[in-house]
Amino acid sequence: MSGEGGELERTLGFVEAMTLGGGTMIGAGIFILPGIAAESAGPASSISYAIAGFVALLAALSLSELATGMPIAGGSYHYVNRALGGLFGAVVGWGMWTGLMFASAFYMIGFGQYLVEPIPFLDGRAFIVGLGLVGLILLLGVNYYGTEESSAFQNVTIGTETVIILVFVAVGVFFIDAGNLEPFAPFGTRGIVATTGIVFISFLGFEIIATVAGEIKNPSRIIPLSMILSVVLVTILYVLVMLVSTGVIPFESLGESPIPVSDVAVVYLGSAGVVAIVFAAIIAAISSSNSSILAASRVIYAMGRDGVVTDWFNASHPRFYTPHRAIAATGGVTALLILVGLEVETIIALLAEAASFSFLVAYSLVHVSLVVFRRADPDDYDPSFALPRPLYPVVPVLGVVSSLVVVSQMANVVVVIGSAIVGFGVLWYAAYTRGRVVSEGLLREAIRGPPAQPFRVVVPIANPATQRGLLRLAAASTHANEDRGTPELVAVNVTAVDHPSPLQNVEAERADHQRDLLENAHDIATQMDVTLRTKAVVAPDVGEAILDVIEEEAADEVILGWDGTLDRDGYVFGETVDPVVQRAGCDISLVDLRGESIGEPVALIAPGPNAPVVAHQAVEFAAVDGTVPTLLNVQSPGSKPDSDAEERGRAVIADAAAAAGLEPVEYDVEVVVDDDVGRAVVDATSRYDTVCVGLSGRSEGGRIPFGTVTERVVNDVPGNIVLIRGSEPA
Repeated sequence: MSGEGGELERTLGFVEAMTLGGGTMIGAGIFILPGIAAESAGPASSISYAIAGFVALLAALSLSELATGMPIAGGSYHYVNRALGGLFGAVVGWGMWTGLMFASAFYMIGFGQYLVEPIPFLDGRAFIVGLGLVGLILLLGVNYYGTEESSAFQNVTIGTETVIILVFVAVGVFFIDAGNLEPFAPFGTRGIVATTGIVFISFLGFEIIATVAGEIKNPSRIIPLSMILSVVLVTILYVLVMLVSTGVIPFESLGESPIPVSDVAVVYLGSAGVVAIVFAAIIAAISSSNSSILAASRVIYAMGRDGVVTDWFNASHPRFYTPHRAIAATGGVTALLILVGLEVETIIALLAEAASFSFLVAYSLVHVSLVVFRRADPDDYDPSFALPRPLYPVVPVLGVVSSLVVVSQMANVVVVIGSAIVGFGVLWYAAYTRGRVVSEGLLREAIRGPPAQPFRVVVPIANPATQRGLLRLAAASTHANEDRGTPELVAVNVTAVDHPSPLQNVEAERADHQRDLLENAHDIATQMDVTLRTKAVVAPDVGEAILDVIEEEAADEVILGWDGTLDRDGYVFGETVDPVVQRAGCDISLVDLRGESIGEPVALIAPGPNAPVVAHQAVEFAAVDGTVPTLLNVQSPGSKPDSDAEERGRAVIADAAAAAGLEPVEYDVEVVVDDDVGRAVVDATSRYDTVCVGLSGRSEGGRIPFGTVTERVVNDVPGNIVLIRGSEPA
């Protein structure tokens, strides 16, 4: 993420979500596509719209669950990327971005067309394209300035055009000539299904709600309600519009018109009706294009956030909290698409179908992603809206089948264009994205089914110089505890934000170094043959954020880096580390890595509840370099002979090893008898590469006791230092 900031503000309520979703669907598609649809399917084009609405409703249901589980910018792209991994994420991301830009260009060409056709002295492609570009520039400015301003603009335009369309339908039903509806399906079932692919672009509005989920207030309620309601209402409206349009004038005449709804309105509403329809078509084109630009910019923004494209796109304006770079790039490509419109009729149909193809492919993968999330059941997926049985798994299965059936009936040229975009996504992943993305997806976990009870080690990472060593220790711990559960390593990096606003979508914020750390963690985990998940967190307090992750993950163990400093600025180990040591409900190892390798560890064993944990941890850490640890006890001779002191020391070690479940072959024993225990500990442990020392399980009076011996080890021993606190209180 750019240093300029990567936060989007949550400002959209139910009305704004409905106008973005429903308003986009009650847009240019209702004014331009009826002619093309009638030409392809006749009066049965109303059935095409009904089928398209049904396919869209299936996708909206799956998206509603996914969006409430992960209300973050990116929509279908983000869910597919998270579920199926970077390859499918790249395919869907590029498909959605190009599809939304195709849609936006289609809308703006329609905008120019409705302005030019009724005015006698305006004619030709230059006027249509020029007006489209002017409208596009206006919309880019609105989107750049702010999402809330963009939505307010939507509210006004959608309300006006909706009233006009309702009047068009309510009056038009009385002028339907039944003879015009015969034959109802002149091109048969194939024509109906093929037309479904053309008109599917009319139902992209609900996707826009998911795409801007990171900017919606109360997403758990508003997202599913606005998605499902907008699809149902708009589908009914489209069916009525097509029945009126093909019932008032013959479908052959309707198919020849570049402004079909206007030609229908003139029959029973006269010139005043035509003016109203033209006005509605113009504002519909603008509002639909506005929504498409809004959504497209969020897709490329999210792709930058996830490393699919350069993170140059993953920047929000420091004042307006809008993805200004993503908006500029989206506008530039859309302008080029508008300029391509040499033959307006051809380019309109082609842009519409190409956009439909991209989204039908995306939605088929969205349905698969829902199944993957359900089966993998990741800890961070907790949707407030979940499909109940029998809707699950019927909805995703039927959604995949219906989407692919519609795609299979599209024109060959559209399939070629759509397949080329898919191929580009695959090549882009292979050439650029692979190795850069952090997420590997959940597909493998979904195939394996519900995971077994894990043994989970959490590793906060912040320093590239020490992360390899910390991850090696954590990997050794996970492998050593395979008998206690499926080994799982969770690497977490926390980016501190001093004053996060509750309205900001801070989930999306990633720092550049954060991405590098987590990418490196995946590389290291692959080398060590350990299952790794990564978490990127933004919070005002790093220590509290780590504690939250430990609790959410139900961690069994934490490996935490530490700089080796004691008693500084009122903290024992530091402002971040102290609360974790004091309050984490699992075993904790504080590691000060001073050398390049773990080498041969020594565990300082003293009577107490931490002794077994220290002994076991030393054995785990020794596995990193294939060595055998030494369990060390230092005794003061007191008034008894040295042999008695040595026997006492061996007994302490044996008890600790037995409590830790260790076999004698897993460790060596060393007992040192000396009057100066502190000096003897330092002398003995200095011969080893890594020293493991126990801490008390509880703090005393708000302090973490570590003892003079521990302090001398930390200050005087040159090797790596590991301070260990078991989960059981002292």
